[in-house]
Amino acid sequence: MENLPMPYFFYDSKEAITPDELLILYRFTKWGKSRSLEQIEKMLEGTSMCFSVRYEGKLVAFCRILTDFVFRGSLWDIMVHPDHQGKGLGSLLLKYVMEHPRIKDIPLIITYTSELSVFLQKLGFEHKDGAMLLLKRPIEYT
Repeated sequence: MENLPMPYFFYDSKEAITPDELLILYRFTKWGKSRSLEQIEKMLEGTSMCFSVRYEGKLVAFCRILTDFVFRGSLWDIMVHPDHQGKGLGSLLLKYVMEHPRIKDIPLIITYTSELSVFLQKLGFEHKDGAMLLLKRPIEYT
């Protein structure tokens, strides 16, 4: 990816992560500290796509999407290890997600977060009634 020195490697597969290493990354969040290994395993099974970043072989960033791959997607668990924050890694991870061939044509991506509002607004998301929306094209309602 651009602007980051190697060796950052980006992945778009659940197979690129293990529940054990994801458990470690959750410990650095305010909201995910209490998640158990068993819960993480179940969560991964029900997740449409996982996106991750590794640095020197270690998991340093992660997010996931629940989607139908046509109309809607919801973005969850955006995390960057504290040692790698402030370097643009989170922005590059979300750019990687939003430009991914399976995600880029989904017209509505929504996420719920209070602590990442400013960060997400810089990436085109808008604050709407407690949610952050990325509406990439108008939605027709019937």
